[in-house]
Amino acid sequence: MSAVRLVDSHCHLDYPDFAEEGVEAVVRRAEEAGVTHFLTICVEVEKFQQVLDVAEKFSNMHCTVGTHPHHAAEELHVTREELVRIAANPKVVGIGETGLDYYYNHSPAEEQKKGFATHIEAALETRLPLVVHTRDADVDTIDVLTSAGQKDARGVMHCFSGDINLARKSLDLGFYISFSGIITFKKADELREVVKFVPQDRMLIETDAPYLAPMPHRGKRNEPSFVKHTANMVAQIKEMSLADVGDVTARNFFSLFDKIEEAV
Repeated sequence: MSAVRLVDSHCHLDYPDFAEEGVEAVVRRAEEAGVTHFLTICVEVEKFQQVLDVAEKFSNMHCTVGTHPHHAAEELHVTREELVRIAANPKVVGIGETGLDYYYNHSPAEEQKKGFATHIEAALETRLPLVVHTRDADVDTIDVLTSAGQKDARGVMHCFSGDINLARKSLDLGFYISFSGIITFKKADELREVVKFVPQDRMLIETDAPYLAPMPHRGKRNEPSFVKHTANMVAQIKEMSLADVGDVTARNFFSLFDKIEEAV
C-alpha cells in the first residue's frame, strides 16, 4: 500500500468501460496506488440506481445525483424535489454533475440553464455541494450560479479547463477547482498556469475516468489509480511533495463533501 493518501474526487465507475475487468479490480489497483476514497458521479438521474449500486459495494466510495448538461433536454422533467429526495440517501454527498456545455451543445442552451438552476436549488435545500461541468460557457455558468445560487451555492468546478479569469470568478464564489489529467498534456501550459494560481486550500484532483487519461497513459482508458500522475504534476507546479499534494487535496475533498465522515 502506498504511503501517499490520494482521493479521486470525480470518476464514473458505473460506466461499461469497467464491466469486463470488474470495478473491484479497478478499486483494488487504485488503493494500492494510495487512493483512499472515490466519488463516482451520476450524469443521468434515470440511471442513478446503477451509480448507487457501485458506490454501495465499497465503504470508501460515495456518489452524487444529477443530470449532465448533455442530457438536460432529456431530463427536464427532473425536479428539485426529486433531487432532494434521492440526495437523502447516505451515500449521496453532492448534486451533479450539472452545468453548461456550449462546446457540444447536445442540449439547447436555455434547457441547460433551466436544468442547472434546478440543481442549484436542490443543492441549496440539501446544503450539499454542486459538481459543476462548464465548457465554452464561462459567462453563463457564473451568471446562473450567481442568480440561482444567490452566492450561497458551494461546490467544485470539475475537470477545470478554463482560464485564470474563470478560476478567479469561481474562487470568488467560494468554489473549489478540480484538476484532471489534462494538466499533464504537452499543450496545457495555460492550464498549468491556473494550477499555479489556485490556492492550495481550494484545489482538488480527479481522473474523470474513464476519460482523459493523463500522461503517460493518454489515449487509454482512464482509471482512479492514474490520479497519482495528476497529483505528481500538481506537486511539480506548486513545488510541493507528492505526499503534501495528496494530504491537501484529501483535506479539501472532505471539507467540501462534508456529508462524508473522514476516516482518521
